[in-house]
Amino acid sequence: MRTTVVVPTYNEAENLPALVQALLALPVEDLHVLVVDDASPDGTGQVADALSRQEPQRVEVLHRPGKMGLGTAYIAGFRQALAAGADVIIQMDADFSHSPTDIPRLLEALATCDVVVGSRYVAGGRLDERWSWWRFLLSWWANAVYARLILGLKVRDATAGFKAWRRSALEAIDLDAIHSNGYVFQVEMAYVAQRLGLRVQEIPIYFEDRRIGRSKMSVPIKLEAAWRVWDIRRRHREVSLGRGLPASKAGSAPSRSL
Repeated sequence: MRTTVVVPTYNEAENLPALVQALLALPVEDLHVLVVDDASPDGTGQVADALSRQEPQRVEVLHRPGKMGLGTAYIAGFRQALAAGADVIIQMDADFSHSPTDIPRLLEALATCDVVVGSRYVAGGRLDERWSWWRFLLSWWANAVYARLILGLKVRDATAGFKAWRRSALEAIDLDAIHSNGYVFQVEMAYVAQRLGLRVQEIPIYFEDRRIGRSKMSVPIKLEAAWRVWDIRRRHREVSLGRGLPASKAGSAPSRSL
């Protein structure tokens, strides 16, 4: 089973070497790393190229001409991973807020569903104790109240960026119809997955605050995410509720057994 971890980067030169080393050390057979870099001014792209030269069979780099947004970075990474034959695609941040050691648990859970979410808001999930009460309240409200109320989402961590997807699940989603390009991209993917009837399971994770550098989650990004939730609802009304995967794919393992 080929597993590809898609990692979008922008100014993550200090985090990336340690992250890639941790990923390649995991006890996961045929694991690959795809770095999608948006021409980071701190040289992240060059760092990624050096890592790829060290592990040319396992580390790939997709260079983009500028800062084009998280959503399009993930979609570009998903497309390249699928084209390369990935059976499972994992998405995660580059700043260690998502722990590489949780990946085996995501893969284990994927044996019985289509999408696994590393969740902060299910039993056992935790947030970094260094978060301010305001940041915690805003995150909880966005996930537990706002997105769930407007979109009827069942997933508790709608903005989660740590997910494992079966190949068949991503193939069922029309990636051309995913227009969100900030952190609300995660909400749109969760909503479309639910509308399609994909089986989604949340497993608890500890969400650590980034180790190096500053958060890219600015106030304008948060405000944009709030109003775009309504846009997601409008644009995806026509997605068949509960249509699910074709019979040949639903409930089946990837082309190489999990």
